[in-house]
Amino acid sequence: MYSGRTGERIDMIYWVEGKYIKESIKEINHFMRDWRTDGVKSMDLRTIDIMSAAHNLLDVNEPYMLLSGYRSPQTNAMLRSRSRSVAKNSLHMKGQAADLRLSTRSVGQIARAAQACRGGGVGKYSRSNFVHMDCGVVRTWGR
Repeated sequence: MYSGRTGERIDMIYWVEGKYIKESIKEINHFMRDWRTDGVKSMDLRTIDIMSAAHNLLDVNEPYMLLSGYRSPQTNAMLRSRSRSVAKNSLHMKGQAADLRLSTRSVGQIARAAQACRGGGVGKYSRSNFVHMDCGVVRTWGR
């Protein structure tokens, strides 16, 4: 995975034989921080698992581009003031969501892979070329 904003890249194994690797999770949390405030939150591991499972289903070597992971309440409020598509109580603020993109796969392909995981919400944002994945209630939206 790499960040579209900070240019950082992270490639790692975070789970082995049924156990999460604590240091890897710590790095993932830092990587998925709110880059606007530098705020870090423990990401819900279910979201990381959904992202990973969907990526495996897509059979790609390309890492995801992370557009948004954790969002502080301040960042969410600022984004909400600019767009009606930002939820007031966004799961991003709980560390339970990520907005992702792949240059070699369409929004529809990525969304179908995430939906196949049946792990949470999947939103398609075709105009902005990204897919939202979260570990909330299973649901879909967008085009």
